[in-house]
Order: sequence, then C-alpha cells, then structure tokens
Amino acid sequence: MAGTTRRGFIRGTILGTGAAILAYLIPLPALAARKLGSVLTAGRWGPVLVTAKDGKVLSSEGALGTTLENSLQTAAADQVHTKARVKYPMVRKGFLANPSNPTGLRGDDEFVRVSWDQAYKLIHEQHMRIRKENGAESVFAGSYGWRSSGVLHKAQTLLQRYMSMAGGYSGHLGDYSTGAAQVIMPHVMGSIEVYEQQTTHPVILENSDVVVMWGINPINTLKIAWSSSDESGREFFNSLKNSGKKIIAIDPMRSETIEFFGNKAQWLAPHPGTDVAMMLGIAHALVKKGQHDKAFLDKYTTGYDKFEEYLLGKSDGVEKTPEWAEKICGIPAKELSSLSDVFSKNRTMIMGGWGMQRQQYGEQKHWMMATLASMLGQIGLPGGGFGLSYHYSNGGNPTRDAGVLSAMSASIGGDSSAGNDWAVSGAVNAFPVARIVEALENPGGKYQHNGSELTFPDIKMIWWAGGANFTHHQDTNRLIKAWQKPELIVISEPYWTAAAKHADIVLPITTSLERNDLTMTGDYSNQHLVPMKQVVEPQFESRNDFDVFADLAEMIKAGGRNVYTAGKSEMDWLQEFYTVAQNGAQKARIRMPKFGAFWDSNELIEMKVNNKNAGFVRHADFREDPVMNPLGTPSGRIEIYSQTIEKYGYADCPPHPTWLAPTEWTGSAKKGELNLMTAHAAHRLHSQLNYAKLRELYAIGDREPITIHPTDAQTHGIKDGDLVRAYNSRGQVLVGALVSDGIKQGSVCIHEGAWPDLDKATGLCKNGGPNVLTSDIPSSRLANGCAGNSSLVMIEKYTGPALTLTAFDPPKGG
Repeated sequence: MAGTTRRGFIRGTILGTGAAILAYLIPLPALAARKLGSVLTAGRWGPVLVTAKDGKVLSSEGALGTTLENSLQTAAADQVHTKARVKYPMVRKGFLANPSNPTGLRGDDEFVRVSWDQAYKLIHEQHMRIRKENGAESVFAGSYGWRSSGVLHKAQTLLQRYMSMAGGYSGHLGDYSTGAAQVIMPHVMGSIEVYEQQTTHPVILENSDVVVMWGINPINTLKIAWSSSDESGREFFNSLKNSGKKIIAIDPMRSETIEFFGNKAQWLAPHPGTDVAMMLGIAHALVKKGQHDKAFLDKYTTGYDKFEEYLLGKSDGVEKTPEWAEKICGIPAKELSSLSDVFSKNRTMIMGGWGMQRQQYGEQKHWMMATLASMLGQIGLPGGGFGLSYHYSNGGNPTRDAGVLSAMSASIGGDSSAGNDWAVSGAVNAFPVARIVEALENPGGKYQHNGSELTFPDIKMIWWAGGANFTHHQDTNRLIKAWQKPELIVISEPYWTAAAKHADIVLPITTSLERNDLTMTGDYSNQHLVPMKQVVEPQFESRNDFDVFADLAEMIKAGGRNVYTAGKSEMDWLQEFYTVAQNGAQKARIRMPKFGAFWDSNELIEMKVNNKNAGFVRHADFREDPVMNPLGTPSGRIEIYSQTIEKYGYADCPPHPTWLAPTEWTGSAKKGELNLMTAHAAHRLHSQLNYAKLRELYAIGDREPITIHPTDAQTHGIKDGDLVRAYNSRGQVLVGALVSDGIKQGSVCIHEGAWPDLDKATGLCKNGGPNVLTSDIPSSRLANGCAGNSSLVMIEKYTGPALTLTAFDPPKGG
C-alpha cells in the first residue's frame, strides 16, 4: 500500500478497499510525513505522531493525512512538560495536621508534599471511616470528565472499579453536554438521538438540496471525539462547502464554521436562547401556506393536533406568527416565511447543535426541531430530516465492518477472581451530574427527575478522577462554597487545575503519553484501531490510575490487588482487549495481525468500508413500516404531544414544544446587560490545553477573549484589545476585548474552559473563566440538565491594577 492516499470523504465519496484484504496495517508515511523515531499514539484529537529525545517530548503532529489542520495535535510537548504538572502526592496543610477535624479552607490552604505510602494511608483510613460511619451512599465517585480516550486507562472506570470493591458509591446520571436532550428525546423519538449514528455523509452529499447548520460549529468541535477523532467529519464539511448545495447557518455568532464556508453559506443570527420561537415562526408559515406534510403527521406522529392549536394561538390566545417570532428572535418575519419555502420545497437536512439545549428549558429546543422536521415530512428520507450529532465525533461517518476493542469495566462481579469474600457493589445512588452543587447544599433533599421523586445523598467524600469540574460546572463561587462541605476530597490529576487546588489530597497521575493503551477512532465509525504507545517515562512521581487503585484495593483486604487487576498487567489487559477485537474481526472476515506484530509495528489498522452502512438513513426503517419498526415511544410514533410528560405536571416542561422565556435573556435584560454565550474554544478541548502555547493564538492580554459587537463596544467605551471586566451578581472576570461584527448585537461570548483563577483580594477571575458568571440552574425538572447558556452580564473597560495570571502556577507548597 505504499504511496496510497488516505481513504475517506475528501472528494465526497467513499472509495472501495478491494476484496482481497479487508483490514490493513496503514503505512503511516502514506498518511503523514513520519519523522524518524516518532511514536504513534492517540488522543481525543485523533492519532498523532510524537517525537521525543532523551526523555523529553519535542513535537507532535497528526498521523492521518487531512485537508484541514488540527491545532490540538501539536500540543503533546506542553501536555507532558507544562509547569502546571502535579509532581508529587500532595496534601492540604490543614488537612494533614488533623484529618478528622481539618482547619483552613479548600482553595486557600497551602500544600505539603508526602510520600505515596503516606497518601495511601491517609486516603484509606479516612475513606474507610467515612464509609463505616455514613454508608456507601456518602462516597461520591460519579467522577465525570474528558479522561483519556484509551480503553484501559479510563480514570472514572478505574475509580469506580475500586469503589465497587470497597462496597459501592454514589454516581451520576447524564452529562453536561446533552443532559436535557438525553431525557426529552426518548419521550419524543424513542431514543436519545444525540449519541447515535446519523444519516451518513455520502447520503447527504448525494441527496440533500439544503443543509441547515442550526447551532453547530463542526470545523471547531470535530477536532475531537469521545474516543479518538477519525478526522472524517471536517473533510465532509469541506466537501459540503464545495458541493453547490444551499447552506444555511443559524448561530448568534459567526463561528469558525461560518467563516470557513464564507459566502457559500447564508448566516442568520438570532438572539441566543430563542431557537424555539424562531422554529415556531417557521412552523406557522408552513401551516398557513399549506406546506406541512399532513400525511406524514397523520401516519408517523401523535399529538400534532394539540400542538397546532398552540401554534395557531387557539389554546393560549397567542398566534406564533413570523411577526411574533421576529420580536423574540430578531430574525425578520419575511426571512422566517422564506425559510418555510426553502425547507418545504427542497430535500432539507437540519443539523442541530447541543448548545441550544444547555439552556433553561433546553428540552424544548430539540423537541421543537423534531416537530419542525416532522412537519416537513422528510424524516427517514435520504438526505432529509434532522440529526443531532453531525458536529460531534464525526457522527455521519458510516460505521465500518470492524474488530472493536473491548474495554476495562467498573464491575468485577462477574470476575471469578473476586471470590466469595468480597461484597462488591456498584452505584447505590445516582443524581444528575449538573446538580452536584444542589446535592451538596441539600443533603437528603427530595427532587423531581423525569417523573420520579428522588433523594440526594448526603455526600461526605468526593473522589474526582479524569475531569475538571471547576471548569465545566456553572457559578464557580457557589461551587466553591458547596465544596467546603464534604469531609474528604481527593483529586487524581496530572495538572494543578482549580479542582486540584480545592482538594485535600492530590495524586499525580500520568498523562496518556506516559503509559500504554489502545483506542478506536470515530465513536460511530470504528474506522481505525490505534496503539496508544508510551512516549516517555512517567514524569516526577506520577503513577497510572490503574496502579494507584490496585494498590488501594490491596489495602481494603489482602488479595485486593489481584482481584482488582484480575492478575493481569497493563500489557496483558491490552492484549486481551485486542484479542476480543481480533475475534470479532475474524467473524466479519476481517484480517488482523497477532497482537505482538501489531504492537511492534506501531502502525494503526484501518477497518473495511461497509457499502450498506455507507447508505444508512436514520429512521428509514420506521418510515418504511412504522408498525413493524416502531419507535421506542409509548405510541411507537414521534410524540409531538407527550401524554407521559403531561402526567408529570411540570410547569417548566409542558407536554408539547413551547416557547418559554428564560429568566435571563435578551428580552429580560436591563439597561447595559448583555446575553452571555460560552461557546467551545477552537484551540483546546474544554479546559484541556488551556495552559498550552496554543493560547498564544487566542489570548488577549494573556486573558480569555470576550467577543463584543462594535455597537456594544462603543456604548461601553471599549476598544479592541482592551482589558474588560465582565460581571453580574454571581461574580466577575477579567477578559480581553475582541471587537467583531461576527456576533449578534446585544450578546457577548467568552469561550468555555478557561481555568478559574480568582484573585484573593477582589474575587476577580484573572483568567476569564466564564462559569464564574453563568447561572447554576437546571434545564427543567424533567431532565435537570446543564443550563449554563442562560445568563446576562454587564461589561466595562478595566482600569484597575495589573493582576498576575496564576491559573497555571502550582499552589503554595505545590
């Protein structure tokens, strides 16, 4: 295969792989120029080639030949050698002096270096005490975050495996990304929709006339995946750009994607949080013009008649005309009416984003999108309908015929090595992850969730591994106060994040470049199987989570280490996972080399294109025969009106899609207040790599930038490049002004993921962490999802003293 080029969607088509060999070891020089001595590994941002010398990482680059560069793939050296590394086991001074009755506040105290044995002893004794006195429910191990993409070194899984051996723990429900969608969409479509295979890229390129990018920024977000990016998604959007199709981008910001499409896409900028009103205006025009597909609605949906009564104002006295919608969303009524023509007269694919459901009443956004698509009658047709994962993990890349890796499990119940002497238990309580602060503030409190009354645990201990909750949770100051309540907080982490600085015990953990692992690319495609080879030795005194929890398992009871590891080493586990993939591949008539040969070759395996899967159309089987292929809803059809939700009686989640004005939005803004957006950053993965040199590409005055419309900037006396104080009743941040007409007037954007760095004297976040400003409220009582995109702020030019950025500095003693 020497000299071949990368297979994929570069020209908008799938190229065959031939009949003789069904899976290949890819000669990497054919994909990317491989430097002498480089090591193939992988991260969320895809397979990468890393060059190291004398134990030091020098450089890194993408291993797959792609049209568009991925900046995240160049940051390996910073990952390993940043000054933000946790070098040794560290204990908060006030905790170390008296673990059962510590002094000082988390976040204000200095740290003391201890040995691993000392750290283990402290953790074990306090963990066992808390568990004995308060029960398993008091230990929160529902650790959440974008941990390593490997199948072995999965921090949360390894933590929960240990906690299961200890007798159980409290876990979490859902996630921050799609908390509202995961709960509402099963009521509407019978599945969560957000983490599932979409109608494929080649089908769209062949059949769609109009593609609507509604609140998605794939040129940015497709740099990464939950496993490892297969890099196909951005290539697809490059093909789409040059396809001649009508592209409509609906977003309050002129995102990287809209910039990428340039004049080949029409940009419409509604006010943030008003998507439902905008869609209702379009839906009203469809009905008034007789453009809605009555036959589809009658055959495939239920409850449309009740929704139409609301749409036409018969149930509430307010007709949802385009003129009504214009007053809310800011898009001219004529434009909304025109969209009804464009959508209904062409094969239209609506690609929906997730930011719109990370808002107060976020459940309504995707429900209304499914309703609008139903009115168009194109769900289940090639190139029509809607999809909610085109901007995430390359969701339109067809699933390959593949040998799929197995992975480490949190459960050891089925492992014979556990024997009969271990009372193994998993999660004994779980609550929505975005309600962690509410759980800490209200131990034992009752709350509603998806039709049930549940109870928050009384949390006495928190162990967070593989995540940075101080950057992904809203209202940082409220979090800091609630974080003082538990008796013990342990953080397993390579870096001195804000969460680590607010811990009692911090354990230094290896990065993925300091250990061996395996991963697949593409959460949907399984396109490649990639070795994640260790590049350098563990830095300072860092250890793998696998080894840490094995050591602690031995302290629970003699023989615990063997039970935890099942008597297998790191490489034993990797060989087992690979063998499972190899056996699956063999059944699918796919050839894979033996593990030893694969590992020694340090080359990835590309799986076989399945031509049938390449033509996959989401919900096509349902459209073909809704009786034999019903959806997973109570009616088996698309539920535009849900009798189930009606029975719940939630005022904040009515039984059909409804415009509900948020508490904080443009329409409720007082003089000077602006709508705050917290979009994904282009040069980091949430908070990951905030410390890297990549920040030189976006930081203004060494602070997170705030995008401000020129009119708003002039009103507030701010010029491009100025330092700005953004503030509200929850907190204040220091940011650098980026004055641009690429944002809706009346709104500002501070990208999520900046590490909190609060000045002790003023409380001002010196790094511009936007969650200092965001509101910590649930999307509704149905889903209790994250609603961080529903906040108002004030801005002013900063004229105070120069404040030194310390976000990436170790704390005192660290």
